[in-house]
Amino acid sequence: MTISRREFLGSTSSCAAHLALLSTVPAGWLKSAWASRPLGSVVAQEKFGTLEKVGDGIWALISNPMGGDMTTVCNGGLIAGKNGVLAIEGFYKPEGAAWLAAKSRELTGKWPTHVAVTHYHADHANGVAGYITAADHPAVRATTTTKSLVLEKNGTDTSRADALKDVTAIAMDAPSTLDLGGRKLRFVPREGHTASDVSLELDDPSIVFCGDLVWNAMIPNYVDAVPSRLSTSVRALRRKQPTLYVPGHGALAHEAEFDRYVIVIDEIEKAARAGHSAGKTAAEAAAGFKLPESVGNWVLFSPQYYERAIGAWYKELGA
Repeated sequence: MTISRREFLGSTSSCAAHLALLSTVPAGWLKSAWASRPLGSVVAQEKFGTLEKVGDGIWALISNPMGGDMTTVCNGGLIAGKNGVLAIEGFYKPEGAAWLAAKSRELTGKWPTHVAVTHYHADHANGVAGYITAADHPAVRATTTTKSLVLEKNGTDTSRADALKDVTAIAMDAPSTLDLGGRKLRFVPREGHTASDVSLELDDPSIVFCGDLVWNAMIPNYVDAVPSRLSTSVRALRRKQPTLYVPGHGALAHEAEFDRYVIVIDEIEKAARAGHSAGKTAAEAAAGFKLPESVGNWVLFSPQYYERAIGAWYKELGA
């Protein structure tokens, strides 16, 4: 399956669309976002990403679209128990989901028995049909809001619609659990990046798959964000004990990287509130905005990303 730049931009307004701007980003910034030393042991590597073992029966797929390969685009992973395997995210193309499923069989002896989609954006959901074969029909889990938005906003695709037809709904009012056999994980409903986000959380080892509530060394896309709710959800993800955070985009993170991300979204909020109080437009407030040097280099795919983030705050603040 191939897709042109024009088709890609036309297919979604979601967080995936920033990838079309990769060619304009300085190479050093790209390196800071994706090419850091893996935190886990690498078990597979492709042009589109690296699969890292981060715990016993736990792997994180860190996508690396900087070379232009948008098979997966977002991060995801696998969590295995004695009785089943959960694959995390549907990715941008079915080939990405099929690749991760094949790795599941190679590493665990099982095709994924379950699939979780953290939110509706195309780079996380559009390839979900890649998990479905004539012999394999994993149970897809997503919130009802995510399912509705995928079908409403992400274009018509019968295989995707078929894959989502019998979604097992993730509760939106309280955490729920999945027992894979000797390993339980929680689906925690959240919001802020979209109207319906889900984090996937383990206690032993302490690992959180954050979806796009967390980005590492990359400015997040506020296209659907309600910034105050995003800030609340991000803070709720932070644990007191040492934890590995799998962001929606960018390299794996520990506490230091997570805390730098919090500083970034707080700096955006401060700029938005100051610009709003001064009567500036979002574009004017964004024009002179710079992050403090202490947070290091953060990829900014387009100057519009700051304006978009500040504009999302203005919407909340009443402008």
